[in-house]
Amino acid sequence: MQRNVLAWMLAIVTMMMSCTAAEVNKFIQGATEASLSEGEVSNGLKEALEKGIDTGVGIASKQDGYLGNDLIRIGLPEDVRKVENTLRKIGLGGEVDKVITTINRGAEDAAKEAKPIFISAIKQMTIQDAWTILKGEDDAATQYLQRTTTDQLVELFRPHVQKSLDNVGATRYYGDLVSSYNNFPTTSKKLDPDLNNYVTQRAIEGLFKLIAEEEEAIRENPMERTSSLLKRVFAAQD
Repeated sequence: MQRNVLAWMLAIVTMMMSCTAAEVNKFIQGATEASLSEGEVSNGLKEALEKGIDTGVGIASKQDGYLGNDLIRIGLPEDVRKVENTLRKIGLGGEVDKVITTINRGAEDAAKEAKPIFISAIKQMTIQDAWTILKGEDDAATQYLQRTTTDQLVELFRPHVQKSLDNVGATRYYGDLVSSYNNFPTTSKKLDPDLNNYVTQRAIEGLFKLIAEEEEAIRENPMERTSSLLKRVFAAQD
């Protein structure tokens, strides 16, 4: 009997030694995944996304959330940026600064409107979506949100951004700036006075950047996993 047990153990050891490191890792990963239920994976990913959204929207919607954050600060539109030095040389530096400040204020004011759309997308996440996100890149969950919410966000943000830009005076400041430049005698190429689409796109891009940062932190830093479910789900991928 003892000889049979020893022979069996030797066979197991021999088999394991013959496996490549990749095969062993695959076996371990499969065992880990098997220990997570579909519900745990789905709920864990949803919780992680909600945490990222709460953090991202919370940061962006505060005063200086955009303006004071180099990662998402909204600068001048590209065609205006190309002539910024000229604008300052002809005495429009103050107007340039006002435009930059007020378009960021408009984005900050509109950012809080994004949360319901994000939450709706999370509720529609399938089990397959959850597994794909869990095994994906550091920003896989953010990419999921981008795919499923961008069109809705643009549609929602545009009127809110316009209202916010009007409320903080950005539309007027930008219109005055563009008008002054376009009417200057040496101007050969006129600037586009439409500010809304530009700020809408940049504001949404900024939100996704903040959410991606939070997602990466949860994946990479166990201290950011603030619940037992987050710890269990993401520990399986460490």
